[in-house]
Amino acid sequence: MSRGLREVELYGPIKAFLEAQGYEVKGEIGAADVVALRGDEPPLIVELKTGFSLAFFHQGIARQAITETVYLAVPAGGTRKALAANVSMARRLGLGVITVRARDGFVTVLADPGPYQPRQSKLRRDRLLRAFARRQGDPLEGGSARAGIVTAYRRDALTCAAHLAAQGPCSGAEIKRITGVEQATRIMSDDHYGWFIRVERGIYALTDAGKAGLKAYSDRVR
Repeated sequence: MSRGLREVELYGPIKAFLEAQGYEVKGEIGAADVVALRGDEPPLIVELKTGFSLAFFHQGIARQAITETVYLAVPAGGTRKALAANVSMARRLGLGVITVRARDGFVTVLADPGPYQPRQSKLRRDRLLRAFARRQGDPLEGGSARAGIVTAYRRDALTCAAHLAAQGPCSGAEIKRITGVEQATRIMSDDHYGWFIRVERGIYALTDAGKAGLKAYSDRVR
């Protein structure tokens, strides 16, 4: 098993990489791990660490008081998901990201410093607004644990279950007409919670699990 690079071992490959682009590079200048100068351009600073951490991001932010061109450098490796999340965080903070491959010192620039403009998702926004509109009342305090959370889908399933408990077996069309749950038939047919059983074509009844579900959420649904 190959060992990871130490901070000091990141310096040589990064120095060579920057010098190839016309920078003069020196290590340990003031509080900065690496400082590079090229002509009249603002200083370029690279901070070195063996991995990402909150303190490392704080370190990069502190260097932005000197120059806008600040990179965080770490050894290449780890999971793609973790790396992508850290690169995304760096971009949001206006920081660049560099990785150095252990086996040959290959340098990759994953992000350059600069203002961050988040890309908003209309699909996610519309989904959020639909969930907000479908939630009846305000049964959950913000920040409460998600275990047992009453999502809009679960709320609709509970409405179907409550109707069956009161009226006995009936069709999704009837529940839709009386309760206003548009997807009543689909919810009972999919039966994600094990609350419903089809007793004949188009007619559903409540299971014991459904009765238990109504009881479990009786204090969470208004």
